[in-house]
Formats: sequence, structure tokens, C-alpha cells
Amino acid sequence: MSPLILFAVVLAYFLILLGVAWRTSRHATNDSFFIGNKDSNWMLVAFGMVGTTLTGVTFISVPGAVGSNGFGYIQLMIGYVLGYLAITFILLPLYYRLQLTSIYRYLEWRLGRRSYQSGAAFFILSRLLGATARLYLVVNILQATILDSLGVPFWLTSCVVLLLILLYTVEGGVKTIVWTDTLQTACMLAGLIICSVFLLREMDLSFIDSLERMRAQGLTRIFTVDPDSPAYVWKHILAGMFITIAMTGMDQEMMQKNISVRTLRDSQKNMLSLTVVLTGVLLLFLFLGGLLHLYAPLAGVTATGDKLFPAVVLGHFPAVVQLIFFIALISALFPSVDGALTALTSTFCIDILGLQRKKELSASAQVRWRRRVHLGFTALFLILIMAFKWLDDPSMIVVILKLASYTYGPLLGLFAFGLLCKRGVRDRWVPLVAVAGPLLCALIEGEQARLFEHYRIGLELLILNGALVLGGLFLISTPAGQAIKGAAHLSK
Repeated sequence: MSPLILFAVVLAYFLILLGVAWRTSRHATNDSFFIGNKDSNWMLVAFGMVGTTLTGVTFISVPGAVGSNGFGYIQLMIGYVLGYLAITFILLPLYYRLQLTSIYRYLEWRLGRRSYQSGAAFFILSRLLGATARLYLVVNILQATILDSLGVPFWLTSCVVLLLILLYTVEGGVKTIVWTDTLQTACMLAGLIICSVFLLREMDLSFIDSLERMRAQGLTRIFTVDPDSPAYVWKHILAGMFITIAMTGMDQEMMQKNISVRTLRDSQKNMLSLTVVLTGVLLLFLFLGGLLHLYAPLAGVTATGDKLFPAVVLGHFPAVVQLIFFIALISALFPSVDGALTALTSTFCIDILGLQRKKELSASAQVRWRRRVHLGFTALFLILIMAFKWLDDPSMIVVILKLASYTYGPLLGLFAFGLLCKRGVRDRWVPLVAVAGPLLCALIEGEQARLFEHYRIGLELLILNGALVLGGLFLISTPAGQAIKGAAHLSK
């Protein structure tokens, strides 16, 4: 397909998003931006959160990994379901009981102000690195497939993409992205289904026939029973559960959409619906991955891993399906980026600047501060994207994405201590403990061959990180009688 046509369609897609933003952000306030005036429709939130949970990296990587891992991703999915149940029945009731705008205020109530700021800071670090890394990957694909041939430089592509995201999020925030994420999730799912149907027709296979052929080629294997393997079944189930608890239940971006729903009951329905829909979508990603690995040898495609899906689409699909693929890819990316930009703004304004506590500031002054912070994070996104481009090292992106295990570990430890222990902490020491946990993890991971011989740390690194922080907090803990006053309120 002509790059000009692709560019025009992508631009039209952005214009639709801007139209949705204009419609939903009229008369928006800071409450609209931060928590959607607590009036979001739970069904829209649930559907839109599928797109936020899945990213452009997931869209490319999960199908590509079927060749090496089979359907082993299902091990993680079992853990995801357990994690979502824990969020639904443990964390959401807590957040609603406290009527939180920022979920990290819980840490202030329970442990103290330094604990609160430590949690917010680690969230900001994690989302900033993760969101910009994902955005870089997809902007790079757009650049290589469309804009290089038009003579558009990478820096300009990055600026335009970020400007468009800024324009449709700057006023409405959560109130807007609940709707834009719903639209983008629908586009992503449509692309996923259409690509799967096209592959089935090209190979003249039924659904049952395709599964049988995948089984014959060893693509449907699920469980790994070697305890020394990083993909050992119980490692993945436990890791999947704690990844979900930390990266969804303790993540402001994900939870601000949940707490934007009017009642706890509706929010819980949202989370349970998300669990069902997300499980189905991930199974469809795995099925698509199996189809791609069946089709690639027939079409003479030698690409593997992350390169397989784009290589098959761009080299062997008709123009209209290529177009659908690009829209789906963009739709898989943007819910995680626009949500991250909004959540980072919310967290910085509420938890770092403390705008809601500054009664001397008028409502209009608070809105001006929020806009400045939103613009500042957009500029920071651009700087990091250009840094990734300058490094131009695919392994660097893998390293950045892996940092989620390090940056979410302190959050897991902080919340676990608050929920599981009755003791207080010496609050001034909490930032040191939160930093020490990831540093110890890095040391252990670097020396794992000497420490554990054949055992290799995999996704359970997040659990180890959280456990180290939890242990450190216990070492600086105080008797229950000296705990923060808010703990008594939380236990009611």
C-alpha cells in the first residue's frame, strides 16, 4: 500500500480521537481529569482497560513468541486471573472506603508521608520509562514503513505523535481516555480478528483443523515442569499473580480508571469483566501466533520473534489488511501511552505537588498547574524517545521494559506491609529501604549463577524485590501503638 495512503488513514484516525476528546472534555475540571467526576460507565472502563493492559509490544511479541514458547503464556494468564481477583476483593474495597483520588494516599494514611512519596516516585519512574519505551518501538515501526519513504525525519514524527496525544488528553484526562481507549480497544480487536480470519482462509483451514496442525508441530504446549527453568509453571503462575497485583492494583494509571466509576460494586464488575475479556483476547493472540507460525513456512517467511507478524503482514497480506494491521497496532499502543501521560500528571500534581491540599490556590490556578505538568511530561517523553533513538539498541529496550520488575517491587513491598502488618514504620527511613530492595535484586540477579548454580531467576524477580522491601520495612518497623493514626481508620 502507498505510504501516502497509510499516512492519510493514520492521520484520519487521530482526527477521530481529537473529535472524541473535544466532545468529552467540554466543561472539564480537575476532577474530570483525575477521576472522571466519578461518573464513568463501568462497561466502557472495563472494555477500554483491555487496550491499556495490552500494548503495542504485546501485539507484536505474544504471537511472535509462540514459535519458541508454544502456548506457555497461558501459565502467566492463570496467575493474571488470580491477581485480578485479589484486586477486585481486597484492593478496590480499600480504595473506595478511603475515597482516594491517588491510590498512593493509602501509604500516607497507613505508613507516613515519606512512604507515600516513595510509592508515587517509583510509579512515576516506572511508567515514564515503560511508556516511552513502548512509544519508541511503535513510532519506529511507523517511521520505517511509512514516513522514511516520505522524507519525514524521526524527530518530527515523534513530535507530531506526542502533540496529538497531548491534544486529546490535556483537558479531559480520565473523562476522555475512558472513551478513546474504548474506541482504540475495538480497533485493536477488529484487527486481531481480521488477521486471524485472513490466515485461516489463506491456508484453507477450519478453527479445529488449525489447532490440530498446531498441536502436531508442538506449538500448543503449555506447561514447563523443569523447576530450574525460568518458565517453570509455578514460577509463572505466582509471577503472573503478583505482576497483576503490582502493575494493575498498585498502579495509578490502571486504578484511576477503576475509581472513576461511581460505586464499588460497579468497579468490581468492571474488574471481573476485564478479567474475562482480557483472557479471551490473550488466547486469541496465542491462536494468531500459532497461525503465523503455520503460515510462515508456506510463504517462505524466515522472520522470527517480534519481526514475524509485521513481516507476514507487509510481505503477503493485501493492502486493506495491511491498513487494518497498522490501525490495530496504533490502537494497541495508544491506550497505554495516553493513560500513562494522564496518570503521571495526576500523580505528580496530587502526590508530589499536593495541589489538592493547597487551599490558597483557586480552581483555575490548579488547572493551570495541571496543564503545565501535563506539557512537561510530554516534553520528557520526547526527550526519552530521542534518547532511545540515539542509543539505537534493541537490547536496551528489553532492559528498559525489564525495569518494571525493579520499579514495581518497592510498591509491592510497601502495600504488602501496610495490608499484612499491624506495625508502623520509621517513615524517614522508608525511601532508603525502597531503593535498597531493587539494588539488592540487581546484585542477586548478577550473581545468580554462583549463588544458585543451575537455578535461573525469571519473572519471579518482582516477587523477590517486593519481599526484600517488605523485610526491610519490618526491620525499621515500630510497635503498633506508634503507627500512623490513619491505620486505625483503615482497619474499620
